[in-house]
Amino acid sequence: MSIDEDIFSDVIKIRDADWNKRKGIQVPGPADITLSNGAVEIEATYLYTDLANSSAMAKTLDRRVTAKILKSYLAVSSRLIRHFGGKVMSFDGDRVMGAFMGESKNTSAIRCSFGIAYAVTNLICPKFEEKYNTLRNSSFSIKHATGIDQGTVFLVRGGVHGSNELISIGRAPNLAAKLSDIRETNFSTFATASVYNKAHHSTKVRLDGSSGIWEAQNWNYCGEMISIYRSSYWRKPAAN
Repeated sequence: MSIDEDIFSDVIKIRDADWNKRKGIQVPGPADITLSNGAVEIEATYLYTDLANSSAMAKTLDRRVTAKILKSYLAVSSRLIRHFGGKVMSFDGDRVMGAFMGESKNTSAIRCSFGIAYAVTNLICPKFEEKYNTLRNSSFSIKHATGIDQGTVFLVRGGVHGSNELISIGRAPNLAAKLSDIRETNFSTFATASVYNKAHHSTKVRLDGSSGIWEAQNWNYCGEMISIYRSSYWRKPAAN
């Protein structure tokens, strides 16, 4: 068949297929969902973390330095998502998306975000500035933001045989991504009220028990005002 016939066939097959949907008790892998019409519905908390100033880095710094910063950020974020019991769902340039399930999914996602903030603030930023004068003397610094939301997510496989991946459909992944785009001074964690309210008390106070690490605010999401919480707090991840 010609390419025109191939893509026409793809659209019609996908349009007319009935979903073969099931409930998921854990985050599935691509092989767990059939490509043609498979779908898994999960209750999960999504974390989306985004490196800030990447365009300025690419323009100002040597591309080899920028590449090392990006690789470091993606590596530590992915490692911390797994460390806190989540699963890395996808990469998008300088972004990483992770999903958490289970009774402590909101707590785990917030702790992961605090861990990423620790890594950026205490490891990536100072270690790269220590080695590269161009970064140390630049008009910007290495920063990031992480968005977190929870809810029902529809997972399907997108692409063609030999080149496909899972697609997460629902408010949680979309809103988490939108929150990770926020650039507000030193705030690095942005969580919806549903995540914050269901998280353990230990994520709402400092290690010494003092409060004041979160600020509540209203935020416009697709024309709807929603309640979110923001924080500039970081916490060194504890060993398992």
